Amino acid sequence: MDQTPINLLEIRDLKKTFSISGGFLARPLVLTALSDINFTIRKGETLGIVGESGCGKSTLGRCILQLLAPDEGQVLWLGQDLTKLPAEEMRKHRADLQIIFQDPLASLNPRMTVGEIIADPLRTLRPELNKDERRVRVLKTMEAVGLLPEMINRYPHEFSGGQAQRIGIARALITEPKLIVCDEPVSALDVSIQAQILNLLSELKDEFGLTLIFISHNLSVVRHVSDRILVLYLGRIVELATGDEIYEEPRHPYTRALLTAVPIPDPKLARQRNIDALRGEIPSPINPPSGCTFRTRCRFAKPRCAEVRPPLESIENGRLVACIRWREIGVPEDAVLGV
Repeated sequence: MDQTPINLLEIRDLKKTFSISGGFLARPLVLTALSDINFTIRKGETLGIVGESGCGKSTLGRCILQLLAPDEGQVLWLGQDLTKLPAEEMRKHRADLQIIFQDPLASLNPRMTVGEIIADPLRTLRPELNKDERRVRVLKTMEAVGLLPEMINRYPHEFSGGQAQRIGIARALITEPKLIVCDEPVSALDVSIQAQILNLLSELKDEFGLTLIFISHNLSVVRHVSDRILVLYLGRIVELATGDEIYEEPRHPYTRALLTAVPIPDPKLARQRNIDALRGEIPSPINPPSGCTFRTRCRFAKPRCAEVRPPLESIENGRLVACIRWREIGVPEDAVLGV
């Protein structure tokens, strides 16, 4: 019987900062990339992580995989804190925790064939397999992601962007992982190819029983693959809810603004939508605003928003929102948010 806990991954009070040189004789500056990050991921679900560039999405994904060491907090994988493990112990978990990168061609070694690229993780993480066993597994995985067997001896430059991303997916899949972090996996692809890759990821999730973290700046992309959606702003969670809740009743002003940016193909509906467009630029994480960090761009902000840093509180149905005015703002009846 499968004894895997329902919560495959739990993040507790995660914080990550970077030290930036302040120049000659100046004190180093501290950039807070992530702060007070708390959430869980259930086995078999897809968690979408969205936000603008620079909000900490990729940093969070890399901290989960221990490619970056967090400053504080815990990353509990099946109840075990990965942040406390020495490198050799962490290596034992690498097969279960894989990543798909944003730029497919840049993530592939141009000097290696497709077969060598896909098999590479097996040499390190599955050393008990011999050459023939690795080849059999490579061919099986290539078939699963839609690559033909005769492609095994070709090189990355011979493939289109969509095909190259299928190679990257196969490389992540080859170790039979439990969790895959998809870091903007379709942002560098044409729209028609994006749909193919998204459909492929959904099919692989069902076929192999995967749990996915899907990182993107595009809410329209995340909607198609995610069970729940986590919205990040300036390194903090501002909303966490199911996909339907996010799209039908967004509670945080930032979520509403992101949804306004989602294109609607029908011009009539587009003219009817409530406009919550983002104002200005995202503040510097080196010197963030006091209180609510989104207040400098929020059309609902009041003076008290500068005084109080809103906690991430549980509201109806267990969804999480970090806004002291969410009850007052509500959801506009005439809003047409996303499709």
